[in-house]
Formats: sequence, C-alpha cells, structure tokens
Amino acid sequence: MRKKIVAGNWKMNKTFDEAKALMNELKTKLNNDTSEIVEVVVCPPFLCIPAAKDEFAGTSVRYGGQNIHFKDDGAFTGEISASMLKAVGCEYVILGHSERRQYFHETNHLINFKVIKALEKGLKPILCVGETLEQREQGIEKKIVDEQVTLCLKDINAAGMDNVVIAYEPVWAIGTGKTATPQQAEEMHIEIRKSLENLYNATIAGRTRILYGGSMNDKNAKELLGMSNIDGGLIGGAALKADSFITIIEAAK
Repeated sequence: MRKKIVAGNWKMNKTFDEAKALMNELKTKLNNDTSEIVEVVVCPPFLCIPAAKDEFAGTSVRYGGQNIHFKDDGAFTGEISASMLKAVGCEYVILGHSERRQYFHETNHLINFKVIKALEKGLKPILCVGETLEQREQGIEKKIVDEQVTLCLKDINAAGMDNVVIAYEPVWAIGTGKTATPQQAEEMHIEIRKSLENLYNATIAGRTRILYGGSMNDKNAKELLGMSNIDGGLIGGAALKADSFITIIEAAK
C-alpha cells in the first residue's frame, strides 16, 4: 500500500518570523500523530528552512526546498545546491513546478538534470508534471504529460525511482480556484502510471506515489483523496493556513 503524502509548497510567502509562527502552530495542532498513515512535508522559502529544522525537530514532519541548481557549486548567483539543502536536513525538493517552467523557462531537459542531482545527493524529488488549459482543449494533455514524465526521468534507474514522488498539477487549476474533477485527476494519474510502466515496469508504476497539485484545499481534498490512484496532495494556498492544511492531512488519513 502506498503511504500518502501531503506536501505544502509555500512558494514565495512568509517572512522568517511568520514562517516560524505557522510551523509552531502546525506542530502544536498536529500533535505528531501522522507518521504511520500520512507523510507530512513542508517546503518553505529557502531562508525559512532553518526555522523548519528547529520547529520540526523530534516530530514526524519532513521539510524540503522548492528548487535546486543542477551543479554542485560555482558562479551561479542566487542559486541553491542540493548539498546545501541536504546540509540543513531537507529530505525533499520540489522540481519542475509549472511556475518554474512558465516564469523561468525551465525545460524537461533541465529538470531532468536537477532530478538526477537531487537523487545523487540523497534528496527525494517531488517531480511536477501537467498540461496547460490550451493543451487540454487541444486534447493533447496525455501526450504532454507522458513526454514530461519520460524526459524528466531520463537516466533514472529503477532503484532511483524508490525516492521519486510525482505531482500531477494541471496548470489551468493552479492558483485559479479551478480544480480538476476527481475523475479528471484520477484519469491523468492512471496515465502517469502507464508512462511509468512503459519506462520501467508495472511494479514501479504501482508503487510510485503520485500527488494531485491543482488547487486542492480543505473543501475538495476528501473527494480527491478518495480516488485510488491519488496518493496525496502538493498544496499551495491552503498550506499557508494551519487549520486548512491539517484538514487536508485528516482527509488523507
């Protein structure tokens, strides 16, 4: 049975003090009663990761970064390496988010380099894939997502896949208030498993955890998480409020 994951992507939100307060509230209200059924992950802005290290010490809450560079070090102003995240206790890193693809022009080829580097340094990538509204209206959403999965996982062997999580995030449902229906989301999660089966085998396809990442919130989480191929959520706005995030975690249970 695949263990569910609820991961909060805080994006560019919260100052250090605000982050610390939210983490403390989350920790207090969770009462550390999640680890057996649901894996909880918090991905704050880079500057707030030390707060996560302090606040979540001794709890089951994992934390991670929102991006890495694919090089170990060097003259890359403003970038963060996988080793830097690992050194402050990060377990996860979000890679290939649609906002990175859209605003920073990240390609599948570049994201693939980052996935390889994350695994090399002992981080677990949460690899994001998903189609735009235009692509869905053209009826090519399955082709687009299959291409993203295939290219972003190039040269990742079967053993590496034990540490890869995939997040399906229809771009048209991120931050828009629109959400794929549970049936639409389930259909795409099944397609992603087919892509994984083609790349690897049915065993790997069956054990890889696939999250839904398109405006999941405390109102729709239960129905989405009730689908058999949806293994959790990559949560944006709802992760910035402790009560909303905890409601989603409860739904995952």
